[in-house]
Amino acid sequence: MYYFAPQAMTKIMNEGWATYWHSTLMTRHFVEAREVVDYADHHSGTVHMPPGNFNPYKIGVELFRDIEDRWNRGRFGREYEQADRLGEKKSRDKGLGLGREKIFEVRRVYNDVNFIDEFMTDEFIEKRRFYQYGRDPHTGQLKIVSRDPKRIKQTLLYQLTNMGKPFIYVVDGNYANRGELYLAHRHNGLDIEIKTAVETLKNLFQIWKRPVHIQARIDDDMILLSFAGDQPRQQVIHDDLPKPAHSIE
Repeated sequence: MYYFAPQAMTKIMNEGWATYWHSTLMTRHFVEAREVVDYADHHSGTVHMPPGNFNPYKIGVELFRDIEDRWNRGRFGREYEQADRLGEKKSRDKGLGLGREKIFEVRRVYNDVNFIDEFMTDEFIEKRRFYQYGRDPHTGQLKIVSRDPKRIKQTLLYQLTNMGKPFIYVVDGNYANRGELYLAHRHNGLDIEIKTAVETLKNLFQIWKRPVHIQARIDDDMILLSFAGDQPRQQVIHDDLPKPAHSIE
């Protein structure tokens, strides 16, 4: 875990950096004119990101290109952020040419979390239409649930926190005084995947040898998923259920 932690903490940056240089070298040095279409077709598959999906190659390379462009034009710093005249930000170009130097600096000292936090601006999200999607519970169709750049960015940061893994806590090792294991998910804005949670409970049951449970917020309901060796059970938590020994916020 410790060995692989740096790779997990810089996955978006690693994939984006590799894609940036692959594209740069191929289009500027290696690909001949007659090969450009074939290369572009291959490259588009690498960076394709369907609605509702997450592609680290796409996010990473777009951010590195945006940083390079902004620092080349001087679109950064307090003076730029405070510019409020119509069209002033959009037309700003000081010709500084600092983009390549800046992306090397970013690659050297940032990880995915502060990379996203600092450089994924509202303008970046809106320009590339990075919306938040969800499935309609009635039709099952994918639809846009938010166009708010701040919410979209925060959701992505939540996914990257703890290397994209949910925070799960043991809150009772003797639930209901029956030796059952009770876990709880700390909800940070993102729901857990029920399918993955059920498979995890099945594996825990093999170790614990007693019924195992996990408390999680799904949509607007507090749910208790349980597995006792036969079929997984899902129920809404209500006052009649025994309380675990501890709780989390």
